[in-house]
Amino acid sequence: MAASAHAARRRPAARKARPAARRGPSRIKWDRLGRVALTLVLAAILYSYLHPTISFFQTYTGNSAAKAKRHQLLQENRALHERIKSSKNQLVIEREARGQGMVAEGETPTVARGLGG
Repeated sequence: MAASAHAARRRPAARKARPAARRGPSRIKWDRLGRVALTLVLAAILYSYLHPTISFFQTYTGNSAAKAKRHQLLQENRALHERIKSSKNQLVIEREARGQGMVAEGETPTVARGLGG
């Protein structure tokens, strides 16, 4: 009986106090914060694509210029081959070769310097 009387006097455990519900609107505007964060992430992604895009356009324009130069050189090469084929005279071929700085077999090449005024 003493044990049951002792249990009857026991107080219930203290309950933890819950925080009171907030009265009024939140001070943080989550929709605005979400939009700002999304904008910053999008800007970072676009910035990461910036250098490869610039590099692509530089390569593209350089490739176009190289193709144009190649086309010009091919035309010049064809024209020179046609001149050689059309010229049957050995003297004309020899004069053209010397004009390009070529030397005939058995000749000794020489360079004259200081002839210009």
